[in-house]
Amino acid sequence: MTRARGHRRGTLPGVLVCVGLTAASILHARASAPADAWRQFRGSSPLQGTSAAVLPSTLKLLWTYEAGDAIDSSAAIAEGVVYVGSATGDLHAITLSDGSPKWKYRATPDGIGESSPAVAGGLVFVGDLSGVFHAVDAATGKAAWTFKTGGEIKSSPVVSGDRVLIGSYDTHLYALAAKTGKLLWKVKTEGYVHGTPSVVDGIAYITGCDEILRAIRVADGRQLYTVASGAYTGASPAIVDGRAYYGTYENEVLSVNLRTRKIAWTYRHADRSFPFYSSAAVADGRVFVGGRDKLMRALDAGTGKEVWSAPTGARIDSSPAVASGRVYVGSSDGKLHVFDAASGSPLQQFEAGGPLTASPAIAGGRLVIGSQDGKLFCLG
Repeated sequence: MTRARGHRRGTLPGVLVCVGLTAASILHARASAPADAWRQFRGSSPLQGTSAAVLPSTLKLLWTYEAGDAIDSSAAIAEGVVYVGSATGDLHAITLSDGSPKWKYRATPDGIGESSPAVAGGLVFVGDLSGVFHAVDAATGKAAWTFKTGGEIKSSPVVSGDRVLIGSYDTHLYALAAKTGKLLWKVKTEGYVHGTPSVVDGIAYITGCDEILRAIRVADGRQLYTVASGAYTGASPAIVDGRAYYGTYENEVLSVNLRTRKIAWTYRHADRSFPFYSSAAVADGRVFVGGRDKLMRALDAGTGKEVWSAPTGARIDSSPAVASGRVYVGSSDGKLHVFDAASGSPLQQFEAGGPLTASPAIAGGRLVIGSQDGKLFCLG
């Protein structure tokens, strides 16, 4: 689901052409976020949580921005500007280089939760907890258009061509015209649409509170097929090489083969039974995912076998980001943890103070993450 991530406010029950290139190479080229931008939740539309950026071997705090209240929203970074929502109900635009405020857009007094901004075509898109979806001019911070749904929005938007997709707790996934906000189609599910849709080759994949992975054609909203997950999912699916990877509230991580439309493998820890709320990152044949049992894990993407696990001091709702062979993830222990992707060895911890449930955004040799005590940190 946002980070999708989070039902922290209590409503989720229990407790998603270039001529001469092959299709596979096109998919590979767009899977990671580019080095200079992180335009949406998880970096790119397949939601793989990976970046081509190179970060310093030891991160140092460059600046801190005070947002005024909790930051559940994960940042977007584009054209040297950081965009992030906060519980104040504001969408903040901050200069990446020095942390100076550019503008602040008032969305709602009800707050912006886990909906993380997406940036495309000169607009910044974000949903709020009053159920309104906003398109904001990236240069001026003025409203371009708004669209009202029937429930709170914790899903993060994904831009696909000339349309933007967003889920709502009114049980629908919406496709809107990105320039105007015109409703193009909506698909009803059997539960809250909490997660962020992953989009690959014109198909949107959403995991749901109705325990179903759905494949929906972006062009017209036609549902192509479904796969039963067997449990509520707070996580959004990462799509790599024809497989979807995501965790569930039944303490499992799933790999779904999108060609056979069957579950390829299921990971469950033998002794620790805690939900997986963190959305997975996938890189170099491994699935990286945090658990509410306080462990960060690497699983073999082909088999689901655990390669390594490493502890943090509290549960992990933050979704990891992977860059240059390192895994970066926040924890509710108030620390940003850095692990070696190959071995799981801890490399660094940054003490943020407040719990980190938002996810890291990486671009331009810098990492940005917000905390529950309203601080946005930039490290590089």
